[in-house]
Amino acid sequence: MSKLFLLDNGHGGIVNGQYVTPGKRSPDFGDGVYFEGVGNRDIVNRIAKELTKLGIDHNVLVKEAEDISLNERVARANALQKQYGDAILISVHSDAFTNPNANGWSCFTSPGQSKSDEYADIFYQEAEALFCGRTIRKQLSDGDHDFEANFQMLRQTTMPAVLTENFFMTNLQDYRLLMSEGGKNMIAQLHINAIRRINKIP
Repeated sequence: MSKLFLLDNGHGGIVNGQYVTPGKRSPDFGDGVYFEGVGNRDIVNRIAKELTKLGIDHNVLVKEAEDISLNERVARANALQKQYGDAILISVHSDAFTNPNANGWSCFTSPGQSKSDEYADIFYQEAEALFCGRTIRKQLSDGDHDFEANFQMLRQTTMPAVLTENFFMTNLQDYRLLMSEGGKNMIAQLHINAIRRINKIP
C-alpha cells in the first residue's frame, strides 16, 4: 500500500478577481506581480496531475481559492491521516525577504529528529540535482540539511511533514524562475521526483 501524499498549497488564491492574502507577493520586476498563493496552487496542481498519472495516492488539502486557516488545514490533514493511516504532508510555498539579494530553495521540518528529516533530505537531493548552479539553502548544524521551525503545519500535524520554500519571489532571478512555465515545471518535478523516491517508485 502506498503512502497518501497530502499537498498543501500555502495561502489563498484569486476570489472575485482579487488576491485574498495580504502581502505574500513579489514586487513587479517587469513581468507582473507573482502572487504566492496563486503560484503555490499552480505548482501543486502540476504535482497532483502527474501523481494521478503515476497512480500515487494524494490529496490536495485546499481545493478552494479562499485562504483557508491553518487550524482548518491541520484538521483536514489529521483527519486524512487518521482515515488512511500512512500519510506525509508536503506544504508548498515560496520565500520572501526585505533584502533582494536573498535567494534560493530550502526545506523546513519541525524541531527535533523524526522521519520528516529523512524525507527532507530526499527533497534536498532532488533540489540539488535539478537546480544545479542555483542556491540551495541548508542548515547543517544538526547533521541534516533542513531548517527547523515551529510552523503550525509542521508542529500540529500527526504525520511526517515538510515545508518547501521554492525560491525567493523578492529576488529578480528567482522571480523570473517562478514566473516562467519552465521554472514552475521544474519546481513541480522536484516534488514529483522526491515523492516517487519516498514511495519507492523507480
